[in-house]
Amino acid sequence: MYIDDCVKGIDMIMHSDALIATAINLGTSELVTINELVSKVEKIAGITLKREYDLTAPRGVAGRNSDNTFIKKMLKWEPDTPLDTGLRATYKWIQTQYAAKKAGKRVVD
Repeated sequence: MYIDDCVKGIDMIMHSDALIATAINLGTSELVTINELVSKVEKIAGITLKREYDLTAPRGVAGRNSDNTFIKKMLKWEPDTPLDTGLRATYKWIQTQYAAKKAGKRVVD
């Protein structure tokens, strides 16, 4: 989930009297596997990574996403920044920070 959606969601949850002491999922409903995530980052960065798989390692879930049924019902809202959009913005920010630090400029920690 993109940080802007996260902050907005937390603010909405914190200011909702209906959600006091109520557990609620806050996440993107966009399902993504680790391989898909790596492919998205490769595309944004313009690189291809060598992928190695340990087929003897324990296997987790096939992908991750959030069931937003309850948050949509309670807040009439759900995180809506597409993963690709959030990744591109985050990658660009990291690139800028890295270049500034490399040039000896102060960066945001």
